[in-house]
Amino acid sequence: MSKFLEVNSSGIRMTSVKSASLATFAAAFLLSQSLTARDVLAHDGLADLSEKLSISVVNILTTPKMTKSSNEGFEFFQNLDPDQELEIPEEFLEKFKNLPFNQEKFSRPSSIGSGFIISDDGYIVTNNHVIQNSASISVELISGEVREAILVGADPKTDIAVIKIEQAPKLTPVVFGNSDKARVGDNVLAIGNPFGHGFSVSAGIISARNRELAGAYDDFIQTDAAINQGNSGGPLFNMDGEVIGVNTAIMTRSGGSIGIGFAMASNVVSGVVDQLIEYGTTKRGWLGVRIQDVTPDMAEALNLASTNGTLVASLPDGPAKEAGIKVGDIIVSLAGQDVMDTRDLVRRVADSPVGEVVQVAVIRDGDLINLDVTLGRREDAEASIVPARVEMPKEPKELLGMELGMISEADREEFGYGTDQQGLIVQKIAPGSAAFEKGIREGDVVFQATDSPINSVEDLEERIAMATEAGRKSVMILFHRPDSQFFAALPIDD
Repeated sequence: MSKFLEVNSSGIRMTSVKSASLATFAAAFLLSQSLTARDVLAHDGLADLSEKLSISVVNILTTPKMTKSSNEGFEFFQNLDPDQELEIPEEFLEKFKNLPFNQEKFSRPSSIGSGFIISDDGYIVTNNHVIQNSASISVELISGEVREAILVGADPKTDIAVIKIEQAPKLTPVVFGNSDKARVGDNVLAIGNPFGHGFSVSAGIISARNRELAGAYDDFIQTDAAINQGNSGGPLFNMDGEVIGVNTAIMTRSGGSIGIGFAMASNVVSGVVDQLIEYGTTKRGWLGVRIQDVTPDMAEALNLASTNGTLVASLPDGPAKEAGIKVGDIIVSLAGQDVMDTRDLVRRVADSPVGEVVQVAVIRDGDLINLDVTLGRREDAEASIVPARVEMPKEPKELLGMELGMISEADREEFGYGTDQQGLIVQKIAPGSAAFEKGIREGDVVFQATDSPINSVEDLEERIAMATEAGRKSVMILFHRPDSQFFAALPIDD
């Protein structure tokens, strides 16, 4: 057995090495490190690749819109005669004493982001947060030439925007690659404008795939290629010179890169870009369901073989309701392909054409049912969705770790329920109970159990008894809040 010194953040320690001499191990270790570095540097030459791609990357410069409050003091001082004596009220000075009344600071564009050219007639992709609330947008090419740009369209949900420069000089567009083929460990290049210092290249690898941050359509590539403020909207390239992501976010404690950056995957971006160019907005498919993942205890309570699929928690008026889908259905297939979870269904529906008829397979009471649904448009529906009305339970009793009672007028005022809302409200809940651990809180309302409406405490007790007789260890409860509803599988013996 041989030993060698290992240096890490904790200091130096002795490590044992079996089945190899120290010399052999050291040689192999150094060789592996050397090959790794050489592979990164030698793939067609990073310098050649960077030079080839940089001409397609741009800096984005914007002039922010001035609000009335920010512009008010500036206009006041701008219109003063320099020789005029003026007594300025104290309250005015107090209000505006910290504002920099300098015309250049209000009008000079500030370099805040990056972008990349996707067509020879001037279309450019960047992040929505780079250009939102801008009075004007300019694009600086790598040659130093600055051109005015117009906003073609933006999608806040994926943080993608498309702008266009008119009367553009000869441009060299890049192409989108297939981000689904990108693998953890692949080498990547990030090119952009960090901290407004101008064109900059960083290299690294793909650290992880399919990251979610906050959006329903998130599919982020995580990379350790240095991404900093100002890189937003810039491209993440693979070693074939294809864009596989748009650099969008970083994880940081200081505002600088700590080696965890996120780029929205190109397979999401390219579809959004196509729609923004064609329509100026997005047109996502809409099924018309509110859904949640199937947990193991839910699967047990519903006698399901697996947690695949997604559970219909509520139904606004829309395509799914019209097609016959019901609350409590488990959606297991869309257009002939299995649905794995909520995220899978949301993304696939969004990618489907508006007006398309798709077959949706659901499990209901143990039976597989196929329904044809004509997809609507999510953007049209989001502003006009009316929550489904459900009749509810009654009377106080302690069940499943919750103290339940009828909704009083005081409850309606405190929790925001309408006068037509009926049901059993959670008046108290034990902090250590299974219900509490599953996120149920005082003010939540129970209105369905094991696919049956609950109109009284007796109804709920009957549902619990039936589940017990069937050998179930838990019962599926549908809870309602003023702004949402959700399922939870609660253990019967809690």
